[in-house]
Amino acid sequence: MLIRAENHADRVAADDVYRQGFGVEGPKVAGLVGALRAMPPSACDLALVAEEDDRVVGSVLCTRSLLDAPRELVDVAVLSPLAVTPALHGRGIGSALVRTVIEEMSKTAVPLLFLEGDPAFYGRLGFLAGGPLGFRKPSLRTPDAAFQVVKLPAYQAWMTGTLVYAREFWDNDCVGLR
Repeated sequence: MLIRAENHADRVAADDVYRQGFGVEGPKVAGLVGALRAMPPSACDLALVAEEDDRVVGSVLCTRSLLDAPRELVDVAVLSPLAVTPALHGRGIGSALVRTVIEEMSKTAVPLLFLEGDPAFYGRLGFLAGGPLGFRKPSLRTPDAAFQVVKLPAYQAWMTGTLVYAREFWDNDCVGLR
């Protein structure tokens, strides 16, 4: 398996992985992906694919959102969505994508990486519940345990507050899916 940056030619295959991976929510998530790709570029952006036997079998996006901190607004990254071809679940593809995201985002000036997801899966990859660390979730529809964060090397102790999702998450009704 190869983890690499997504290129334009990968998008159709990656979109198919998102549709399959999210089942009945697949069309909604595919709409979100299109909207996130259309956002103005930022330092928070990262799009990766997992490739096996010359085909895309996993995909992940990170995009810019904001942390409404007491001192100032802070650009932060949101890891969403992440999907793996369902027939290949349990083989470490999703974990490899997330580890690569953390590694790559750690090389940037981005201080925090947020997500909504299963704490049993993401917790073993370094994510912690956001609430006890001083972060407030962006929506009541997000379960407390699903609201998670990784502090990256650029993090400073004053960076606490409310996560404010990019408009694209709201426009596509993709807040609180987990």
